[in-house]
Amino acid sequence: MSFSEAVALWWVVPAGLALLGYGLSLAGLSRAQRAEWVTARIVEVLPPAHGDSKRPGIPVTVAFQDPAGGAEFTLPNAGKHGDAVHQAWVGREVDVRYPPGRPHRFRIVLDASDEKHGRAGPNCTVFLLLLGVAIHATVARGYPYALIGFGGLVTYCTAFGQDIRQARARDALLASAVAVPGRVVAVTRDVYTDGEGGEVINHAPVVAFTTLDGTRVTALSLDGIPAPSRSLDRDLTIHYSPADPAVWTHDLAAERRGNETTVAVVVIAAVLGIAAVVTGAILL
Repeated sequence: MSFSEAVALWWVVPAGLALLGYGLSLAGLSRAQRAEWVTARIVEVLPPAHGDSKRPGIPVTVAFQDPAGGAEFTLPNAGKHGDAVHQAWVGREVDVRYPPGRPHRFRIVLDASDEKHGRAGPNCTVFLLLLGVAIHATVARGYPYALIGFGGLVTYCTAFGQDIRQARARDALLASAVAVPGRVVAVTRDVYTDGEGGEVINHAPVVAFTTLDGTRVTALSLDGIPAPSRSLDRDLTIHYSPADPAVWTHDLAAERRGNETTVAVVVIAAVLGIAAVVTGAILL
């Protein structure tokens, strides 16, 4: 087999991995499906110290019961076990997974919809496969195939992406938002290196507010608060959803505009993707 022929068969590996992943998922043998899944409860919240990194999220301690032996475990997270928690309060329930018999290796999973069924890995592999197919078609067949390949990929991503659903879900939850006073209790600080070797400093305020039923919520604000580096001890008006305090904003009007923009961008991308596929098909 020549080198060019070998390159033409590059897709065999990702396609095989995807098929293997979906096969394991259907058989209930994927790593995620073999793990123990339990619902944990946050029992302690420690706001990040002023100047700490935002990467670990809000340090929390979770408590859960091992269904195998019935033992209770109370273990700290601090961003080292799974997903970082950005909105925390005592009593919040989160999904936790761990290898059978090894609860100390727990991982917090904030979005378990695909992971519980073992499809997260195969879905990612399929996306990479489609991206590779589009690139290969562009190089081997020319720009009409590029239009079809990348247009189809954009259409696929917009059709099965979560952006519109998440934006509409937030809008629905914030439609009955309640306003309460809040305060910036700390500001995290992270230093990154840009493409030219310079330093970029990122600040993220840590906001605390109390719901009407007395729940103390600590949340990490990744964007939206003006002049975040100078926001320590700033008083805010927080709008939160009574159904889920994790859905909150300090600027309700800006939140709605942002969600409308997200929906519009996704719709425009879908239209452009379909148009690219049609144009490429006509040019063949």
